[in-house]
Amino acid sequence: MIWFADGQKALAVIAIADKIKAGSAEAIQKLQGMGIEVYMLTGDNARTAAAVASETGIRHVKAGLMPDGKAAFVEELQRQGKVVAMVGDGINDSHALAQADVSIAMGKGTDIAMDVAMMTLISSDLRQIPKAIRLSRKTVRTIRQNLFWAFIYNIIGIPVAAGVLIPITGFSLDPMLAGAAMALSSVSVVSNSLRLKLSNI
Repeated sequence: MIWFADGQKALAVIAIADKIKAGSAEAIQKLQGMGIEVYMLTGDNARTAAAVASETGIRHVKAGLMPDGKAAFVEELQRQGKVVAMVGDGINDSHALAQADVSIAMGKGTDIAMDVAMMTLISSDLRQIPKAIRLSRKTVRTIRQNLFWAFIYNIIGIPVAAGVLIPITGFSLDPMLAGAAMALSSVSVVSNSLRLKLSNI
C-alpha cells in the first residue's frame, strides 16, 4: 500500500497488488491431483500471501521470507525425507532453486534464476509445470523399459551367439543373424523412445 500525507495527516491511500497469472489455480489443482504438496514461499506479508493462496487453492503458505529463508525451508523439507522441486523466476528465488532437488525457472524470469535452475520452461504459464512433470515421469519409465529389454537381450543373445547351446543342442547362431538381431534390438529401443512424441501430457 502507498500512503500520501502532508506531514500531519493521510491524504490518500493506494493499494497495489500483483495480478495472478492466468491458469495458476488450474496448475495448482493439477499438481495437487498428482499427489504433490504445493507450498507458496513469498517475501510478501502474510495478508497478501493468504489472499493469493485463497484464490489459487494453495494450502501451505510461508510469508515474509528473505531469500535465505526460502532456502532454509526447502532444506527443512529435505530433512523430512521429501524430494523438493522449487519453481521460481526471480533473484530472490535463486538460493532456494540451488538448494532444491529439482529446480524449475520460468521463461520470463531473471537470468540468474535460469542459470541456477536445472530446467527452464520457455513459457511463464504455470500449467506447463504439471505437463513437464508428467513428461519427465514418462521419460524415466521409457528409459527403464529400454534398459530392461536391452539387458534381457544381452543376457540371452550373447551366450547363444558365443555358442553356449552347441554342446547341448548343436545349435549355433549364424553371425549374420546375430548382427541382424543386434540391429533389431536397437530399432526396438529407438521405436519405444519415439512413442514419447505421441504421449498425451
